[in-house]
Amino acid sequence: MTSIPFAEFKDESKIIQADEIQIDLPFAPIQYYRHGWQSWSLAAWTNLTPLPVQMPAIYHSLQVDVEHVYKSHPNGSWLGAVQFADGNILLLGALTLDTHVSLINDVLHGSSVADGNAEWFISYGQENVVFKEYINALEIRFPKTKKKIAPRVWCSWYSLYTMIDEKILYKTFDALGDLPFDVLQADDGWQKNVGDWEANEKFSTGMNALAEKIKSTGRRAGLWLAPLIATQSSKLFREHADWFLRNERDVLVSAGFNWGEPIFALDTTRPDVSAWLVALMKQVRAWGFDYLKLDFLYAGALKGKRHKDLPREAAYRESLRVMREAMGLDAFFLTCGTPIFPALGLCDAIRVGPDVSHEWEKHRDAVLFYNPSIPATRSAIRTSLNRLWLSPLLHIDPDVAYFESQENTLAPEQKRLLQDLALICNFKATSDMPQWMTAEELENLRAFLNLNPQVTQTGRYTFSIDGRVVDFTSAIALPTPPKGLMKVWGKILSWLGSQPFVLRIFKVMDDNALRKRRSGL
Repeated sequence: MTSIPFAEFKDESKIIQADEIQIDLPFAPIQYYRHGWQSWSLAAWTNLTPLPVQMPAIYHSLQVDVEHVYKSHPNGSWLGAVQFADGNILLLGALTLDTHVSLINDVLHGSSVADGNAEWFISYGQENVVFKEYINALEIRFPKTKKKIAPRVWCSWYSLYTMIDEKILYKTFDALGDLPFDVLQADDGWQKNVGDWEANEKFSTGMNALAEKIKSTGRRAGLWLAPLIATQSSKLFREHADWFLRNERDVLVSAGFNWGEPIFALDTTRPDVSAWLVALMKQVRAWGFDYLKLDFLYAGALKGKRHKDLPREAAYRESLRVMREAMGLDAFFLTCGTPIFPALGLCDAIRVGPDVSHEWEKHRDAVLFYNPSIPATRSAIRTSLNRLWLSPLLHIDPDVAYFESQENTLAPEQKRLLQDLALICNFKATSDMPQWMTAEELENLRAFLNLNPQVTQTGRYTFSIDGRVVDFTSAIALPTPPKGLMKVWGKILSWLGSQPFVLRIFKVMDDNALRKRRSGL
């Protein structure tokens, strides 16, 4: 354990090499910066009291770092910071992978599983200055991959979800007309199964035809896939069960529950799995897609016994390197559901928050489950804002903005916050169906896509956009933890929400609602 006195970095930042490091705080802190592990995990400045463990537990693998989820003290992945009463902050941040930072009894503690290789950055001062210095140090270890301009993207997910087919997509591509999108991206729903990345019966003319249709509109063709996971029912899992990650007891490691069934993680250190990933990336490029959104990537960094004895984040990073090389540097590579630091330097953009939603926030999810990783617009804004400091390194994707009101319950001011966040991040995407939009909404979307405003950050959550004051404070606060009967009710609902048969019933209900939603298109 290396202990660093405050006097050593009070006046200038410091870089230390140590497997474990601790700093006794010079003053009592008032807030702690928690940095969640992957895209959907909470990142936020919070008070020092323990946060409830988010529920339902069946989603932990999908949403948080399961290795640290039950720790009661403030903690986070790779970095942590404390704010003092005078407004200054103290940041302890790793410059290497497989590291974690905790605040325990007024001591910042950093730990690493990479024996002898961990480096730590320490700095004290004004928040914007400290994070800028940290970014400069990170850029030396994880080179910047930020291209000049992020493409403007239309994505099928937040309107149609899995209910996509050739007919509806082709009709929508035509209806988009001359709206200035650079990419049209087909999301989940085109594949035979998660793990079986071939066109299903809804795309009878094949993926080449889909890419060609998109390119005929003058845009780049984008595609979603989740290459590091497979469902239990997939052909890949049935035929290659030995490819999947297991624990020390030779039991399959759970990657969560989705699509109405359990999902599992590939062991990406196996040569046959690596070769399969290379072939998959090359196939997607051969189809004609050059904007790739790879999702559910956290699975590559779950803890387990791997073919190669590598730390879990190092193993995951190597899989990203293999896929990046196979897809080619000319492809635009967006990572989603990804552990943040292992993706730095290897992708063009990172989703930096949970999914948005056509709802601001559900009481069940936000309060009873105390879950900021479940899709909700407020949660997406909260975590994305608290990761804006990453933007000098690569494009940060705050998820789509909404413009239409026919299939959306967000208030106008809530939709405006999403739009403003996209302008601040300079990553513009939407999923709105033009068939649902009024003439005014279409013109508002056109104006948004053409905007190139002057953005200035004026406070932690306040900005000036072409002189217009934008304040995100209403989206930032976490709910008050439930107590008494409300806490008991939350646990009961969480238990039900962790039962596969209940989740399958909800999936049937959701699918029926989606069919009704798109029936008029």
